[in-house]
Amino acid sequence: MALQCGIVGLPNVGKSTLFNALSSAKAEAANFPFCTIEPNVGVVSVPDKRLQILEELVNPQRVVPTIIEFVDIAGLVKGASKGEGLGNKFLANIREVDAIIHVIRCFEDDNIVHVAGGVDPIFDKEVIDTELQLKDLESVEKKVQKVEKIAKAGDAKARVELEILNRFKQGLSSGLNARAIEADKEELEAVRDLHLLTIKPVLYVANVDESSILTGNKFVDILKEKVKEENADVILLCAAIESQIAEFDDPEEKAMFLSEYGLEESGLNRLIYGAYALLDLITYFTAGVQEVRAWTIKKGWKAPQAAGVIHTDFERGFIKAEVIKLADYQQFKNEAGCRENGKISIEGKEYVVKDGDIMHFRFNI
Repeated sequence: MALQCGIVGLPNVGKSTLFNALSSAKAEAANFPFCTIEPNVGVVSVPDKRLQILEELVNPQRVVPTIIEFVDIAGLVKGASKGEGLGNKFLANIREVDAIIHVIRCFEDDNIVHVAGGVDPIFDKEVIDTELQLKDLESVEKKVQKVEKIAKAGDAKARVELEILNRFKQGLSSGLNARAIEADKEELEAVRDLHLLTIKPVLYVANVDESSILTGNKFVDILKEKVKEENADVILLCAAIESQIAEFDDPEEKAMFLSEYGLEESGLNRLIYGAYALLDLITYFTAGVQEVRAWTIKKGWKAPQAAGVIHTDFERGFIKAEVIKLADYQQFKNEAGCRENGKISIEGKEYVVKDGDIMHFRFNI
């Protein structure tokens, strides 16, 4: 399952610089370099040191990392919800993504004009929030009108649904994002078909200058305080530095460059990890001489569901899963060694897959 994140932000906040850095990034495993699906969509492999460990142990013919798609969503201006600028295209693009990466400018530079006339992270955040909320409100109001007629006819189920819809209508009208409106799993069914924009999980990226990459600055502090109410994470990175990092092919040169700034890894890596955590995703592996591959699944998935990511037949005809922990694979060097030492567990349909599991599925259809 490929994760798709939409990168949004106002003009001159560093959004395009960040996307261009992604477009130049070389995959750690070097088997799935960035490619372009269409002009504003890029695919990059997810960095994972565990893949490198397995590659050294198994010496496979190929290594296939899991991937993440980034969509550079352009065209947002004030009034986008009413079709201003490229508003309709913007809103259509963002409706398709799994998560939103919201780039906020947290640096001062007299040579780069800010649309607000000065650096203001709250302004940046609220302009986009407002446009998305207005579009969501429009969607909810249309459904309210539809359900209201059914409820007035005496339909008990429609009355319950109407109550939930009105709660979302009130929240959006008061400036809340849909994800901040209290609703349990069953209640969320009332708005699921609307594909609300502000219900999507969001990760804020504070684009800072070089001197603030480790410590942050006053703009970052303001942003962090503001997003506390959403229980959202803020990742610091410097898009200008990321652009330079992306130019290095040699891992040692890249590491030296990072160390000059006191960094252990690139901000893009942290962005990818943050997106995975945001969506409760984990990785399991399959390992054989033909291929070592990483697979992305939701945290909490059971073995048959995980098998289904490889092929639906694997889930449909699931019999059992053989599971090896990476630490055991490292200690005993290969699958045969793990088997001899009793380090392969046989798991059934109720086994909950753990992050980092090395799995082999048995199935019959």
